[in-house]
Amino acid sequence: MKVYLLSLCAGILVGVIYDLLGVRSPAPPLVALVGLFGILIGEQLVPVSKHLLAGASLTQAFRLSDCGSHVFGMLPGRQFGDPSDGRDSARKDA
Repeated sequence: MKVYLLSLCAGILVGVIYDLLGVRSPAPPLVALVGLFGILIGEQLVPVSKHLLAGASLTQAFRLSDCGSHVFGMLPGRQFGDPSDGRDSARKDA
């Protein structure tokens, strides 16, 4: 959660600097961000569908396709190399 708060604070600081300089942010409007989220979800439909057609349940298909890590990235509190993570990397985030 700390990473998200730091990211939010950095974004607010940049927004203040942009306003003081009198320039508009290059960030897309909310509609575009929702569209990007739709693209991420859409990318997962094919792998999940393949697992469902192979006989897996919806929960199994979701897990086998590794959708969560693709859509949400590394969530706070999780580290590379964590045995419960299912990843083989030995790198640890500090």
